[in-house]
Amino acid sequence: MKTDEHSDTMTIRDMCEAYDVTPRALRFYETRDLLNPIRIGTRRLFTRRDRARLALILRGKRFGFSLEDIRETLDLYDREGDAAQRKRACELAAKRLTVMQAQRDELAVAIDELTDALADAAAKGLMPQHAA
Repeated sequence: MKTDEHSDTMTIRDMCEAYDVTPRALRFYETRDLLNPIRIGTRRLFTRRDRARLALILRGKRFGFSLEDIRETLDLYDREGDAAQRKRACELAAKRLTVMQAQRDELAVAIDELTDALADAAAKGLMPQHAA
């Protein structure tokens, strides 16, 4: 069986280029049962399903979801369908957004405090010329 007979599949190299991931990352997701490529000897061929799952994995990671949350959400599609998967994803997203907003607020306070401290140091002539 040749790769070109699988026009709907991608090689590991193709996946790495298309999704800007490393082969190691793809193998890691495979060991965590997040991806299930077709195995032909030592070659892996990734299906449309794998590509859709990888896109969701990367999006979930970007949002700060745990791999377990990502797996649970992906597996819901197989068990209960698209509506259940979307509902769970929205629940997780709402919780994560609350956490991220709190982190942003804490960061804004820290930035303000640091800005004030540097302004005070500059007013006292303690700042080097190149810093600001």
